[in-house]
Amino acid sequence: MASIIPISQTQSLFKKPQFSVLRKPEAHFLSLPISRFPLKKVRMVVVAATTAAEKPKKRYPGEAKGFVEEMRFVAMKLHTRDQAKEGEKEPQGQPMAKWEPSIEGYLKFLVDSKLVYDTLERIVEKAAFPEYAEFKNTGLERSQALAKDLEWFKQQGHAIPEPSSPGVSYAQYLEELSK
Repeated sequence: MASIIPISQTQSLFKKPQFSVLRKPEAHFLSLPISRFPLKKVRMVVVAATTAAEKPKKRYPGEAKGFVEEMRFVAMKLHTRDQAKEGEKEPQGQPMAKWEPSIEGYLKFLVDSKLVYDTLERIVEKAAFPEYAEFKNTGLERSQALAKDLEWFKQQGHAIPEPSSPGVSYAQYLEELSK
């Protein structure tokens, strides 16, 4: 049978706790009469208590704490000393102009995309490595659809441009990688 240890409310568990063991528990702690239970040897009971009154563990930047704290840490790393002093970063140079899509720009994109996809399909067709053959008839072929789109724009009266230098250089880069 476990013994009942009265702990005074005035005695603090947080500063040098002192424990005492009663030989006979007082009657007002039990709802049943004591005489029914035979008393056995008294055992020493150790009570350990922890509360919020203890000093919290020091946290270090970047330590896993929670999403908000992690984002705050990352955001503060991005701040410069000047921003911290002034509160706001000054714009560097002139702001970029807002991008306005145009049909001419879209046509350039379609022509470059067609060149790149033609190159990829040619690489897969000749299959210098057997691994390339796995990409045949997978649904990744886009050249015919791009040719159809360019033909529609041509019928609408738009001039189809030649491939630009970034498209040509990327197609050449893909050719070199495939060898």
